[in-house]
Amino acid sequence: TIRALISLAAQKSWFLYQLDVKSAFLNGTLNEEVYVQQPQGFVAKGEEEKVYKLKKALYGLKQAPRAWYSEIDAYFITKGFQRSKSEPTLYVKTQGKTGILIISLYVDDLVFTGSDEKMIEEFKQDMMKKYEMSDLGLLHYFLGIETCQNEESVFISQKKYAKTLLEKFRMSNCKSVPTPLVVNEKLKKEDGSGEVDSSLYRSLVGSLLYLTATRPDIMYATSLLSRYMHKPSQAHFGAAKRVLRYIQGTISFGIMYERNVETKLIGFYDSYWDGCVDDMKSTSGYVFSLGSGVMSWGSKKQQTVAQSSAEAEYVSASLATSHAIWLRRIFEDLGEKEGEATPSNRQLLWQKIPSTIAGQNTLPS
Repeated sequence: TIRALISLAAQKSWFLYQLDVKSAFLNGTLNEEVYVQQPQGFVAKGEEEKVYKLKKALYGLKQAPRAWYSEIDAYFITKGFQRSKSEPTLYVKTQGKTGILIISLYVDDLVFTGSDEKMIEEFKQDMMKKYEMSDLGLLHYFLGIETCQNEESVFISQKKYAKTLLEKFRMSNCKSVPTPLVVNEKLKKEDGSGEVDSSLYRSLVGSLLYLTATRPDIMYATSLLSRYMHKPSQAHFGAAKRVLRYIQGTISFGIMYERNVETKLIGFYDSYWDGCVDDMKSTSGYVFSLGSGVMSWGSKKQQTVAQSSAEAEYVSASLATSHAIWLRRIFEDLGEKEGEATPSNRQLLWQKIPSTIAGQNTLPS
């Protein structure tokens, strides 16, 4: 959802801003009776056996996240925002024929954009009065994603995180490779190469999964490696380290969203028939763009065994279609209703990225 919002804002030539709510969970009002012991050092003399009844939420309570969401949701509704039916953390407010303000909420972080600077400024002032906020200005760093905005484009990447990842697994000085996986190599559960530390392997694959937030080029490799979390082997760990070597040579890769491009949702899908050696199941993959850079992608093993490559293609098409329907509903809530059917293509495209911005010559689209 965040990437979709960034893509839309880029193509509409809007700038993205960020607010941070200080001690967000303390603003939540509890609907249940919750009691806590008197904290050490603040016990009332003569009333040591008594407890406190909470009026508002505290950090550590199971109810705290829900109480905070209920609080901020009610506030947005009173201010004239409409909550998206397909994405509970997406809010839209319209004013006149062209004025629009869009907010995406992630716990205590708010990313917002819109066509009217006056609406944006009024929203900031209202939030500052209601809650204790930090105005972070233009969106630069959000959930580990680095964002570079200028008059021509918006570029997102995780270069800092990628460097930290290489340092964590002692691969900072490794030699790079041109592909995340060895061509035509198939991994399997029992390969006779010996076991490795499963905790280390899970940590590595989990870190790679987080990196896929801006790196669709490692999505398939990472999802493939995640199938062997239970009992990883030396071969699996070697394949995971190869992905790190690929990242070493593509550390500056990211996604660019160009401004003033026609807003049109386009989808691509494909399947890898009979890809898994252990259960003979195929793999589905899809990617969607809004005219320039991609903003949604996935790679997933199919739940059933396809009897033919044609059947595997139909399963992939079904998965991509379900995702396209959800995206169309999101953009409809954002005031960008698609008037025509979403075009699709089985072939993935490669998009040229200026080396001065991306740091590399090409980027998987």
